Amino acid sequence: MTGEGPADGDATKAGAVRGERIAKWLARAGVASRRDAEKLLADGVIMVNGAVVTHPATFIDPDDIVQLRGAVVDAPDRTRLWRYHKPEGLVTTHRDPQGRPTVFDKLPPGLPRVVSIGRLDLNSEGLLLLTNDGALARRLELPANGWIRRYRVRVYGAIDNRSLGNLVRGVTVEGVRYGPIEAMLDARTGTNAWLSVALKEGRNREVRKVMAHLGLQVTRLIRVAYGPFQLGNLDRGAVDEITGKVLREQLSEAVKPEVTRPKPPRPGQA
Repeated sequence: MTGEGPADGDATKAGAVRGERIAKWLARAGVASRRDAEKLLADGVIMVNGAVVTHPATFIDPDDIVQLRGAVVDAPDRTRLWRYHKPEGLVTTHRDPQGRPTVFDKLPPGLPRVVSIGRLDLNSEGLLLLTNDGALARRLELPANGWIRRYRVRVYGAIDNRSLGNLVRGVTVEGVRYGPIEAMLDARTGTNAWLSVALKEGRNREVRKVMAHLGLQVTRLIRVAYGPFQLGNLDRGAVDEITGKVLREQLSEAVKPEVTRPKPPRPGQA
């Protein structure tokens, strides 16, 4: 472990000599996003080689032992990404104060610790991307990436095609400004209809709030794509790992090659 590092402009040089900043290291280890990792540091629950660490500019070397609340955190693995078909009735959080079942409670056994890229609310279903790299998750959630989230949405109510078309200009709902949304009518039976909806921001319950603004009640919401990744025919509740080749093709600037090195011994081991 080394102390506070140089300015960001020297990050490449420093990274080769001084390891990796602890917040980024924790994010790549799947513990939390960089922002949340900094909160953990501020809370004093991170130890490196037996000493509490609070400064985010601390650098981690390959032989350092990092602990979170006393538990050893394994060194980051290579960046991995999975598609998951989230069923409705699960919340996208590791811990729910209300005790509701979570996505992470229901994942198949054998997966490493993962974080979600974005969220789907309790009653929404469809494609949820999972990764073991918290830094990657944070990066792919940013609207600046321009990744389009696509949904199939079943609504109840009277459809006004002009109002749907105007969503492409953005809309303000209860004082919140939402960016452009593409919404098209796919099929209609009486007062029920299926829409195709595409947007870039993906704010909390954005589709439901915007549809309610148009007088439409969302009765089913399925995310079918997130950027270049598709739900396809993935079974509900199933997980499918995206191959390294596809990952490199789609995320070449965000994914670092694997660095193979032995993991340090845990405390008490020789």
